[in-house]
Amino acid sequence: MRAADSRLWRRMQKSLKSPEYDRLIAMLVAVRHAAGVRQQALAKKLGRPQSFIAKYEGGERRIDVVEFIAIARALGADPVKLFRNYVAGKPVKAGRKGTPG
Repeated sequence: MRAADSRLWRRMQKSLKSPEYDRLIAMLVAVRHAAGVRQQALAKKLGRPQSFIAKYEGGERRIDVVEFIAIARALGADPVKLFRNYVAGKPVKAGRKGTPG
């Protein structure tokens, strides 16, 4: 493995505590708040325990892309638009209930 690849890999391994991951989770929390949805209600929509929501929002648990899509859809948001805004570094603007951005 080249040195640059090694540095990138080490950085990726620590992504749970990275500013980038914090920003992703902050975006999902903002969308949930904008939608007026409590953790318990979101968990019920996802068929998961409330602790699942609390753990990823609290930075104790990672979410994968499939979970990201399910969470966004359960909140009435477009996962592609959310991800595009995330990649572009755009802050989340809370819109009307259920319409982030």
